[in-house]
Amino acid sequence: MNKSLFTSLLFCAAMVLFLTSCGGEGSKKETSTTDSTSTSATVDSTTKAVKPEVNTIVTTPQNMMVVIHKVSDFAKWKASYDGHDSIRLANGVHSYVIGRGLSDSNMVSVTLKADDMAKAKAFAKDPSLKKAMQKGGVTGQPSISFIITTWQDTVTINSKMRSRTTFMVKDWDAWQKSFEEGKQERIDNGIVVRAFGHDADDNKKVSLVTAVTDTAKAFAYYKSDALKKRRAASGVIGEPKRFLYRVVQRY
Repeated sequence: MNKSLFTSLLFCAAMVLFLTSCGGEGSKKETSTTDSTSTSATVDSTTKAVKPEVNTIVTTPQNMMVVIHKVSDFAKWKASYDGHDSIRLANGVHSYVIGRGLSDSNMVSVTLKADDMAKAKAFAKDPSLKKAMQKGGVTGQPSISFIITTWQDTVTINSKMRSRTTFMVKDWDAWQKSFEEGKQERIDNGIVVRAFGHDADDNKKVSLVTAVTDTAKAFAYYKSDALKKRRAASGVIGEPKRFLYRVVQRY
């Protein structure tokens, strides 16, 4: 009888020990899972909170060389242009954007960055450049401008249509202030500024590049009294010259 009682007590003690052990392990696992989730949520929250915003606006002055000319065959010209990249690089001139005219696709706009403006101007007069243009099928007299870009937005947008507008102003600072005030009006009319600056030798000669996001609105705005009034208020002299083109390559 005593032996049977002892065996029963021993069995009960073993079961209690087993259940206690299982319960402790489950409790630990649950606690561990809860702590891990909490830590993960905290890390995610912290990561999202400190994610930096990318600034796409560049206000550091940039030397630019802009060439607009007509070619007999774009594909032939492009092959020749690419083949003479070493000549440009040797003169500190770097390809940036190539565009084709909206009304005439054989009118080509080439925008290049220049390490040194004086060197870029000398390169423009170099016989080797003229020879390369002739080889590429350039017809007529190219238009070459040297511009200091003072503001540029590098963010990528869907529209590839661009407008390069040049005009004279009475005063650069007064024009810039008035121009910036008209930002929302331009956006409402399907126009987004990409870059602006002035001639390297005359800051009263302005160069403006905009993207056209809504052709119907933008073309109507170009002819509107609202734009004429804004130009007059900002000190624009005479009628601006506009070249519309599509971006075909960025470097």
